[in-house]
Amino acid sequence: MKTRLSLLLKPGVQALAGALLLAVLATPPMRGLLESSMWRHMVLQFPLWMLAGALLATALPARARASLARWNALGISGLLWVALVLAVLMVPRVLDLALRAPVVEVLKCSALMLAGAALRLSWQPAGRVVQGFFLGNVLPMMVVVGQLYVDSPLRLCNAYLLDDQERLGRWLIALAALLAVAWIARVFWALARREAVATAQCPHP
Repeated sequence: MKTRLSLLLKPGVQALAGALLLAVLATPPMRGLLESSMWRHMVLQFPLWMLAGALLATALPARARASLARWNALGISGLLWVALVLAVLMVPRVLDLALRAPVVEVLKCSALMLAGAALRLSWQPAGRVVQGFFLGNVLPMMVVVGQLYVDSPLRLCNAYLLDDQERLGRWLIALAALLAVAWIARVFWALARREAVATAQCPHP
């Protein structure tokens, strides 16, 4: 089991999986399926493109990683890019333009893929403090946008119906809450594990 897991975690395997996912997401049927609904467009397509970018980032050679690390101290630059991309793509007008203009669609997908790669390369160097600062800005933004979609009596995105807009709003709020709980649980688990290791290493009287 461990051998199979280690094989799946190899950079070459992850990069291949990212390339395959990228090819599937770029096909017209998959794009049509994910973009036919507002909530699938943002809650499913966005993370999948970011996942493809994160998997492809494993193919970067060590020299390229070192060059990127010089301007991405503590993961700040990479996480700033992720926050900027998500903030722009949550604007309803951008979703409309992505559906109508192929150039905007390509820019959207490219930005999401680069955001996924940046997140992969920046998360661990960031540490808990910078991670918390990043999530403390992005997750409330998701909640505010989600609540706006739920409360608005008007269609903010011309390509989608009002009930689809409300559904997306609820998804964004729930997803923000889930990510917050998952990160906090992860932090407490890491602290508890560190304390347990320290206790085990402490000599008994």
